[in-house]
Amino acid sequence: MYTRKIEEDLDCGIILAMKVLGGKWKCCILDAISHGITRPGEIAKYIREASPRVIEMQLAELLQVGVVEKFVENEQAYPKKSDYRLTKLGESLQPILSQIDAWGLRHADAIKERLVEPAVG
Repeated sequence: MYTRKIEEDLDCGIILAMKVLGGKWKCCILDAISHGITRPGEIAKYIREASPRVIEMQLAELLQVGVVEKFVENEQAYPKKSDYRLTKLGESLQPILSQIDAWGLRHADAIKERLVEPAVG
């Protein structure tokens, strides 16, 4: 098992929040679940830029920190169909995610301008 050489400051709210939300697709995954998209395959279709494997890995991390819970439809069925839902802790993130979305939309032009590479020629 990996042991960190420098301890993390788990008394810092920003570090704790980043433990939950850090990861390229976690905010998008939580947004998808909050809109009723609950199956990993559906989430992968909703977030086309992310691979299904990455979606699964980040769902497992969100499950570990307690912001989502997993429901398996029929344990004996194959393939197993699982759904993810927000916990109360996960629901408490909704106002934060809404603010992040609003900020991104409000500054979209300025951000896009800096992200798009100029055409060569």
